[in-house]
Amino acid sequence: MQQTQQEYMPAEETPRRQDEAATQEKKDPKKQDASKPSATCTKRITSIGGQALMEGILMRGPKKTTVAIRLPSGEIEKQEMEKSYLRDKSIIWRIPLLRGIGGLIDSLSVGFKALSLSAEKAEMDEEEEEPSKFDLWLEKHFGDKVTQAIMWVAGVLGVVLAIALFFFLPTLLWNGVTFLAGEGAAPALAAWRSLAEGVMRILIFVLYIFFCSKVPYMHRVFQYHGAEHKSIFCYENGEELTVENVRKYRRFHPRCGTSFMIIMLLLGIIIGFFIPFSNPFLRTAVKLLCIPAVVAIGYEIIRICGRYENWVTRIISAPGMWMQHITTQEPDDSMIEVAIAALKDVIPENGEDLIRR
Repeated sequence: MQQTQQEYMPAEETPRRQDEAATQEKKDPKKQDASKPSATCTKRITSIGGQALMEGILMRGPKKTTVAIRLPSGEIEKQEMEKSYLRDKSIIWRIPLLRGIGGLIDSLSVGFKALSLSAEKAEMDEEEEEPSKFDLWLEKHFGDKVTQAIMWVAGVLGVVLAIALFFFLPTLLWNGVTFLAGEGAAPALAAWRSLAEGVMRILIFVLYIFFCSKVPYMHRVFQYHGAEHKSIFCYENGEELTVENVRKYRRFHPRCGTSFMIIMLLLGIIIGFFIPFSNPFLRTAVKLLCIPAVVAIGYEIIRICGRYENWVTRIISAPGMWMQHITTQEPDDSMIEVAIAALKDVIPENGEDLIRR
């Protein structure tokens, strides 16, 4: 059963009217980051994780999952998501390696529902425009599920684009390099195929995320991502969850999904050495079949990096932490308030979320 709560915030504090507040973080971000607490050293570690949404944040704790969304009216609306995870249905999904696959399926499922919800709520109360013929057609065929239908279409197109950009294109480009080099150089270049494709894949990923960060509404999503990290750091350091306390923490977290993505890309390079095919369609198909293995191994690696602090885990986490300079941005106070509202709602009373006290 879903529950909804609303908290009132003054209109002048709404994110749509508070973009100017973010400028204070742009004065000298390097000096500000230098003065903030360490990004990895915390007094304790929590299993609570989150996801940035459109004008909101999802927080997932051991007992409940809550979405907090800043409405155009200035209120923060909290809604508890229905809890139905694979790990709760069968012990199989708690086994090492398999738990990573199950966790990804759960995260994608819950994240998609939360993103659809935030898209609906974030657009509430906005001035209605005259609906186009296409809008009327959508409403006629999908009714009140128009947003969900659009999200599904966008999701499918996103998957197709990801496969084309990150799997098919690097193989096609390297085949072009091999063709231009001539048959004589083909055997020598074959040994470099996986590494070259992996580097191209990482470059495409970085450029894709960078350009996404320049889109205004995506930039705000990345700001909410930063607010999510800051609030969790504050909680892990045992401080009271207030805007002032949360604001001082860094936005780079070692257990972030960004780090997980980078690890998967690096693991893909290693697995690519064992795929003998050069045909872009066949090679792409085999790589897609290897995704569960990459996810399983990547999850265990990121889990270890999140639990232990030493020079090995710091090296492993470094690429993902660097990428968070793009995927997270400094939030304004109204975004931090949303993160705090979501986090407070999922913290269990008995401390069972704490992995290390």
